[in-house]
Amino acid sequence: MSDQIRLLVGLANPGPEYAKTRHNAGAWVVEELARIHNVSLKEDKKYFGLTARISVGGEDLRLLIPTTFMNLSGKSVAALANFFQIKPEEIMVAHDELDLPPGVAKFKKGGGHGGHNGLRDIISKMGNNKEFYRLRIGIGHPGHKDKVAGFVLTKAPANEQSQIEQAADEAVRCIDILLKDDLAKAQNRLHTFKAQ
Repeated sequence: MSDQIRLLVGLANPGPEYAKTRHNAGAWVVEELARIHNVSLKEDKKYFGLTARISVGGEDLRLLIPTTFMNLSGKSVAALANFFQIKPEEIMVAHDELDLPPGVAKFKKGGGHGGHNGLRDIISKMGNNKEFYRLRIGIGHPGHKDKVAGFVLTKAPANEQSQIEQAADEAVRCIDILLKDDLAKAQNRLHTFKAQ
């Protein structure tokens, strides 16, 4: 397996008031993966998050949803990665993406934080190593940067929510392809998907 991923992180803000907001799209991917593999995400205070372990293609994959606030996500990721000696290159972070429309999701390796506070903190806590994989779940853009903070912390209208969830579901299937085959094959499938 050329693209060894040992940790999949789904970014979110903690608490029921944020559960269905756009900023939590990354966590939906991890929750769906846990559901499909019939494991429960359990709170682990050592890692400041909800964790589980699944096996895909005979390889162990740790799941993590930080229970810190978004801008402190790196605290959780670094705690778990350091404990299990997981390198940044073996981590995939699923997160909401303003630059993609709802219903679209894309894989990417490396890159900046693009203004995303969760990614910013992870990069900083991982010694400024940006070489982790990203799963970008499109949520669309409110049109002006001053509106972004409010936009990501509100729920999407039902049709957009459905598109975001369809893209997240497809991404879960493509993570399977990525782990069993490689990034290119997973990208080929995911990047042509568009929710109806």
